[in-house]
This record gives sequence, C-alpha cells and structure tokens, in this order.
Amino acid sequence: MSSGAKAALRRAVLLRRDALPGGERALLSGRIVAAILGLPTYQEADAVLAYASFGTELQTDGLLRRVLDDGKALVLPRVERSGLGLYEVRDLAMDLAPGTWSIREPRPDRCLSADPGRVGFALIPGVAFDRRARRLGYGGGFYDRLLAGGLPEGTPLVSGAFEVQIVDEVPTDPHDASVDFVITEKEVYAGDGG
Repeated sequence: MSSGAKAALRRAVLLRRDALPGGERALLSGRIVAAILGLPTYQEADAVLAYASFGTELQTDGLLRRVLDDGKALVLPRVERSGLGLYEVRDLAMDLAPGTWSIREPRPDRCLSADPGRVGFALIPGVAFDRRARRLGYGGGFYDRLLAGGLPEGTPLVSGAFEVQIVDEVPTDPHDASVDFVITEKEVYAGDGG
C-alpha cells in the first residue's frame, strides 16, 4: 500500500478527531476507558502496557491512575534510539516528563526498565482503525516493531478510539500490526484473533 494513501488517511482522520469539542472528547474518553477497564482481560492482568495520551487522543490519564490504584504494574513506553523502551511507572506526577514530540514519557532516572514478558494486557494507540481492528499508527512504526515480537504471545491488544477514527478500510502492509479489539463510545470491533 502506498505511503501516500496512508498519509492521506492519517490526515483526514486526525482532522475529524481534532474537530471533536474538548468537553465531548473528555466525556467520550471516560466512556471508552470505563469499557476498557471492564474487560476481563484487563482485570486478570498483573502488568498493563499503556501510553500517556497527548493532543486530541483518547484521554488515558484516568486509565493510568486506575491501573496504579488497582495495584497493577503500569508499563509505559519511551522513544529510544532502538525503538520503544518500556519502563515501570509508579508515580504519574513525578515519573513522567515531556519526551520526543512533547509526549509524556517515563523518566529513566526515576523508572526501572520493565520486562515486556510481564505484560498481560496492552493498550495500543492509533490514528485510524477499521471494523476488523486493523490500525494505522502515526507513521513511525514504533508499535508495529514492538508488536512484532516484543510482547508475550497472546497478550490481549486493545485500542480505545473515538468512533470518528473508524474507517471503512485501513490500508495495510505485511509488517502492520492489528489489535484484538477496538473499543469506541458506540461499538467494540473485534479483529481476526479477537
């Protein structure tokens, strides 16, 4: 699939997501996060890989606090030369700082490197998704590389997104990683493995 088609789709979906009013985005984020937290696969996991949201993404702060409140290990990514480094975060206020692209990331001076083999549930970001849970990321390939063998086989891969991020078809290449489920404020879309 041409990178031009992916770039065009990325731009179109980001414009739709950016157009959601802030109050509506917060309300919808709360609904989506509640649905994710209600999943048995989340409840059974001892260690959760998630991400600190930025811009107009699904707001994940409530989910991050809940993971810690539930006594689970919270694992967040940090962009490093070799790809995504995973770190265990214990204090959201002290352990995160703006990193690459001003996204909040774990501070390596405060956070221990996390063993990806412990991750029992993964919340994966994305720009666009289709009804078969195929995802289009931001274009850096960081999560595609992580999902191509960085997590234990069978780790539940879930994305939360607004319904405006759902498209008819996400163009994919062989290296593009899908997720098991995409949860929006209206639907749960299951992938081929979900």
